[in-house]
Amino acid sequence: MMNYKATLSIAALLGGMSIGGSALAGSLQDPVVETPVAAPPVAVPVSGDWTGFYTGLQLGYADVDGDAGLEGDNGIFGFHAGYDYDFGDFVLGGELDYDQADVDLNGGVETLDSVARLKLKGGYDLGNTLIYATAGVARADTSLGDETGPFAGLGITYRVTDRYTIGAEILEHRFEDVGGTAGADVDATTITLRGSLRF
Repeated sequence: MMNYKATLSIAALLGGMSIGGSALAGSLQDPVVETPVAAPPVAVPVSGDWTGFYTGLQLGYADVDGDAGLEGDNGIFGFHAGYDYDFGDFVLGGELDYDQADVDLNGGVETLDSVARLKLKGGYDLGNTLIYATAGVARADTSLGDETGPFAGLGITYRVTDRYTIGAEILEHRFEDVGGTAGADVDATTITLRGSLRF
């Protein structure tokens, strides 16, 4: 009886050692270290609210075509300042801008020196993009004299950050009897790229 119990105890002891040895042998392997997956950076949302003041610079091109040989084209540059109010889907605003020009007219006999504008703007809020129509009154300074006329056009502005926007604008101007000369009517097209700081 004692031999039977002793045999069972020895068998159990050997079985336990065998299992323990297997577990110990398995633990000698190098542990598997998993590299943690880095989460992608979270983009900081840019506000879609266009309400506020802004000011900036523009660079572009003017093409003048008119009667009495008053035509020419050249680069222009200037600045702008305005205010927008965002009603939700619709944005309404006003702006003053000024372009310095040196456009030779009539074979260089006359020149367009600058254009100043008072604008009204109305556009659609697409979040970070604003598309708008604009119209108002422009004053052209020429070597023949100053002349005031209407203008209208289209523009687009993209919000790069909450404070910085870039955009483009195309405007069509109409000036009649430039310098008081009857029949000296001029059409001017300007295309500008714009950068603005918003407050």
